Amino acid sequence: MPTYKISYVVPDKKHPGGIINLDYCPVRGETLEIGGVTYAIQEVIELMPPQGLFHYLHVTCETLEE
Repeated sequence: MPTYKISYVVPDKKHPGGIINLDYCPVRGETLEIGGVTYAIQEVIELMPPQGLFHYLHVTCETLEE
């Protein structure tokens, strides 16, 4: 099963962003819950080609609710 290493940022808040692992590939328009906060995915960019079962992505999010 692939692992998606996600670097994420939230430009609309003073949020430091972070890195999480997912077992699915996130897509634009989906929601993502991190630490009890729900985010809408605005952009997904592949950082580099997959390395074996690891995929490296960058995600830009918007806060939906806290």
